[in-house]
Amino acid sequence: MPLFKKELKVCEAKTVKFSVDKPPEVKLKDLPPHLEYAFLEDDNKLPVIIAKELGDEEKSALIKVLKYNKRAIAWKLSDIQGINPEFYTHKILMEEDYKPA
Repeated sequence: MPLFKKELKVCEAKTVKFSVDKPPEVKLKDLPPHLEYAFLEDDNKLPVIIAKELGDEEKSALIKVLKYNKRAIAWKLSDIQGINPEFYTHKILMEEDYKPA
């Protein structure tokens, strides 16, 4: 079995701001009539989509839980340090006449 050697580069550690600490600007899309946006931060930052039919107490309880756990749920793949973007991204090539099954 052939052995492959790849040299590893030694890099300095970078201080990265996570998306929770510095929320990105997002463009909100129109939602179906049964859904609405709620925000975990002031100034319309960290949007989440919730059911419109929840009562006021249910909405506030849900938002409270989401705010408490936002560091666990408000992340993106680029927040994970040390992973090359080529590892978690890919390109799907489809023929022009492709039709989903």
